[in-house]
Amino acid sequence: MTNIEGLETEFKPGQEIDSLGRRIRQLRKMQERTLDSLATEIGLTKGYLSKVETGRQTPPLGTLSKLAKALGTDLAGLVEHGPVEPAEQDFEGVSVVRADERRNVVRGATSFGYDYQSLVQNATGKHMTPFLFTFPSQILKEVFFEHGGEEMIFVLSGVVEFEVGNETYELMPGDCIYFDPRQRHRGRGKYGEAKALVVLYEPKNHRS
Repeated sequence: MTNIEGLETEFKPGQEIDSLGRRIRQLRKMQERTLDSLATEIGLTKGYLSKVETGRQTPPLGTLSKLAKALGTDLAGLVEHGPVEPAEQDFEGVSVVRADERRNVVRGATSFGYDYQSLVQNATGKHMTPFLFTFPSQILKEVFFEHGGEEMIFVLSGVVEFEVGNETYELMPGDCIYFDPRQRHRGRGKYGEAKALVVLYEPKNHRS
């Protein structure tokens, strides 16, 4: 898979991106871990991870998932805006997020072009993380993603051209794809931007 570090584009930190970096840094410092040790564990450079923490770079969801696992939390612990604590037990309770309460995780912040909003808040310990995802029509040809867990995509609008392994699928509104994301994968809007519900499932001892 192509090295993602050389393909990201620096940008002016926004509120959501800066907050994401602060949360990663806070979790790392709570565990008294160095930039070097964390970066090495997940296959990044110290410099790249430093840019993530300071809001100058934002990795894709797959890399965020690896960061969450290395920090002893779940993906929600990084992208949501509740208390920053390692996930020690399964989620119990109810989370309701109104349409005007959605939080932007990324808004065109990287050269990958993907925008996504978190649809659940303050639910640390859950195993599913849903996003409202926008697929751009133009993506970098060299870039694919791989990460642990399981993934589901339900197309809401537009047409998504989605690649998993060596197969390409054309997904229309109402179509759903469920796959093992350890296979290299990526998607784009075939005729302009497309929107989809994307759900990442991370069991407690998920595959990586």
